[in-house]
Amino acid sequence: MACKTTNRARNLRNTMPLAEQRLWFHLRRKHLRYRFRRQHPVGPFFLDFACAKLKLAIEVDGDSHFEDEEALLYDHRRTVFLQSEGWTVYRATNREVREEIEAVLSGILSVADEVASNPTR
Repeated sequence: MACKTTNRARNLRNTMPLAEQRLWFHLRRKHLRYRFRRQHPVGPFFLDFACAKLKLAIEVDGDSHFEDEEALLYDHRRTVFLQSEGWTVYRATNREVREEIEAVLSGILSVADEVASNPTR
């Protein structure tokens, strides 16, 4: 099982969409003071990015997340599961990452600081 999970995470890391690659460029360099991982497994899901210490999930949503009813339902179930496990979920769109990266980074840092200052959240 662990090998299968590791292989799936590795494959996802090697095929990241451009918006995720751009965000990872900033997250991996700890520009936000926190350590993030990419394609981090939690239960049956792989998070685009995660700060495990804070239980903060960062999800980058493409257009299909808003147009496809099944994708919307999947995202909802995933968010409910993560929240039930104590995770906070921050979502940004591909467009936001491409066109407003500073705002996305500022939003992530704001949520991370809030979670860090309120660990019982």
